[in-house]
Amino acid sequence: MDELMKLSAETLVPLASRVATPAYDRSALTPGILHIGVGNFHRAHQAVYLDDLFNLGEGHDWAIVGAGIKPFDAARRDALQGQDWLTTVVEMSPGRTAARITGAMIDFCEIDAARIIAHIADPAIRIVSLTITEGGYYIDAQTGAFDTAHPEIRADAADPDAPQTVFGILLAGLRARRFAGHPPPAILSCDNLPENGHVTRAAVVGLAGLISEELRDWVAAEVAFPNSMVDRITPATTDTTRALVRDTFGIDDASPVICEPFRQWVMEDNFPLGRPALDKVGAQFVPDVMPYETMKLRILNAGHAAIAYPAALLGHEGVHEAMADPDIAAWLDQLMQREVIPVLTPIPGENYHDYLATCAGRFANPQVRDTIARLCQDGSNRQPKFVLPTITEALATGKPIDGLALEVALWCRYCAETAALDDPRAETLARAARATRDDPGAFLALTDIFGPLGRNAALAEAFARAIDRLWTGDARAVLRDYLNGETT
Repeated sequence: MDELMKLSAETLVPLASRVATPAYDRSALTPGILHIGVGNFHRAHQAVYLDDLFNLGEGHDWAIVGAGIKPFDAARRDALQGQDWLTTVVEMSPGRTAARITGAMIDFCEIDAARIIAHIADPAIRIVSLTITEGGYYIDAQTGAFDTAHPEIRADAADPDAPQTVFGILLAGLRARRFAGHPPPAILSCDNLPENGHVTRAAVVGLAGLISEELRDWVAAEVAFPNSMVDRITPATTDTTRALVRDTFGIDDASPVICEPFRQWVMEDNFPLGRPALDKVGAQFVPDVMPYETMKLRILNAGHAAIAYPAALLGHEGVHEAMADPDIAAWLDQLMQREVIPVLTPIPGENYHDYLATCAGRFANPQVRDTIARLCQDGSNRQPKFVLPTITEALATGKPIDGLALEVALWCRYCAETAALDDPRAETLARAARATRDDPGAFLALTDIFGPLGRNAALAEAFARAIDRLWTGDARAVLRDYLNGETT
């Protein structure tokens, strides 16, 4: 192996003999995007698209300034600051491991609300993008609307000049921009939410309405919130990731990213202050994103959930290992073919069965080494976005839900027996899940997750059958029953 080099601006020239490096002058980049939530996904997705565009010699006024409001964002900032905001991105597939160093991010503001607000107020920033997780949007499960009663939102409404939430910070930045006479940036959610632009708009407009009707009306009329669909499997960085980058490429990177080769980005073309020409590097700009995002959420994201919980119950640790289990692979295929795809509205030019096959192949990629534990986390926020909408539509159209109810039951069984449940509602989930031994309705009674759907008699009956079988038998036997058409 070549001599180990610490990743930095100074080592880019010698590292160019080992991996792909930026073909542009980073010192000539100027900011155009403020991105809140600089996690692995953002650095393997949006930052890579921009890096590709910059390598074409275009869009150099659209560089990224990172931002974050959580304690873990400070650790990420510290790691990236030590290497001049550069990231090693490693694409892994069977028979191929390729690395590149991306340089699209040129700064990362301190973890401080006032600093972020100042960047939003800067007229050079024409897009503010977000990856704040599915659970970060303050959605009321009962109504599906923005939760204006949430204590954190109420606190920001009471003291809008000292906000603590991302939406309070966004609103403060928009107010500062307006006061200075500058038009507002587009706010682009890159999270896995149905109609994520509309959800983001509801949050910002909803909080503005708690402050003043005049501010609410201005935000509603003047600020663009384009919908988007994003996709790329990007596991968490571990010591193994860092060792792989060090041992394979001779790069000492404190926070590298590994990912699959596949990536997709579809956006509504609604950017009043302009946008980078990302369609030149594979992104799609369309009038209506919803069919694409629904396809992805209901097949890929719900597919991840469908394999996660039985795989965990059966002792699998890697996603590729789970997909090598014939029962889990068949369960994924049959659930999607029987109960998910029939509910989806056709998209001209798209074939859902081909898309499912592509997703299954991606899940089975042994090089990415995505973990079942990652797929299992945050189920209370993910299930309402990825799985429950299909159940709602299937019930409304008289289509079967036995497999979908079984997926919910598998999640319930997982919650009941997992000691360190990684979920913001972990204690409540575990207690309700264990109660289903005697009362099958206890889990569906979690109204902050299931809302009115939890009271549906058909779902309650199908769930009760599934959870009873999971308490009296094992997960593999229950999966095989489903595959064999046995639902009672």
